Amino acid sequence: MTREQVLSLIRAHLAEELELDPESISESTRFREDLEADSLDLYTLVQELEDSYGVRMSDEQAAKILTVGQAVDFVLASDAIRSQPPPTPSPGADAA
Repeated sequence: MTREQVLSLIRAHLAEELELDPESISESTRFREDLEADSLDLYTLVQELEDSYGVRMSDEQAAKILTVGQAVDFVLASDAIRSQPPPTPSPGADAA
């Protein structure tokens, strides 16, 4: 996945969740200060990243991610994202 693809997913999620124009969200956008996101908003974003990309984020890691760009960096740095193609919406269809 490219940086632009990950950024696009995060922007779309935040825009829907917070009822914003996705074009108003950039990599330097701060979750709390600029978007006025609360703890529940941030929790749902973490869940979205975990579900979509298979990344795992501890509470400590999540607390250090303050901007949209930092969230993109975290996803791209994850081993899971490098070893898998983009997720498909088929729930738990592993047959091996």
